[in-house]
Amino acid sequence: MPNDDTPLFAAAVRQPDSTPDRLRRQIEFIIEVDQLKNVFRQSPLLAADRRENDAEHSWHLALMTLVLAEYADEPVDPVKALTMVILHDLVEIYAGDTFLYDSAATADQEERERQAADKLFAILPDDQRDHFRAIWDEFEERASAEARFAKAMDRLQPLLLNYGNQGGTWRTPGVTDADVRARKSVIGDSSADLWRYAETLIRTGADNGWVPRAGTPPES
Repeated sequence: MPNDDTPLFAAAVRQPDSTPDRLRRQIEFIIEVDQLKNVFRQSPLLAADRRENDAEHSWHLALMTLVLAEYADEPVDPVKALTMVILHDLVEIYAGDTFLYDSAATADQEERERQAADKLFAILPDDQRDHFRAIWDEFEERASAEARFAKAMDRLQPLLLNYGNQGGTWRTPGVTDADVRARKSVIGDSSADLWRYAETLIRTGADNGWVPRAGTPPES
């Protein structure tokens, strides 16, 4: 990720001299995070032959949060959960997307993303910096019902894409149904109903050969 001395992307867009400082910082943040549209994930889209980008992922999570909030085991504030799913991946414009099944890349993921959060949210006015950073931290720590539900959406969405693509990233060498189940199990921390549904998708994927079963020798 860029170090703290790397110029902001937003610096290339000159603001009118008359822009009040608070508004200038808010607009700079909005411009800076436009880069999210160029951060591509591993998950393939259902409607096109390409991978999705982080902005598309965040939009899909936002819609899922509104549609599926009724399945949360604990009452959740949909607006707060919605804020979390919109904010949580912004740090990837600096830290990059970390593939869920890449153990080496996940080793320093937390530190990379926290450094990115320090740099990114500092663009905002101090009150919004502190507010959004606290929400981002709450999501990362799964410290509330909203955070656990937002995390469940984050794990369910690519599961739907892989299932719909009859494998997708499940076909990555070395990934098995047990790996998928282990990394998706946080869905059950928020919703028993959605976890039952997710387990059905994983089981069906294994039954159809879209993801290898654990203990099955790889094809030669």
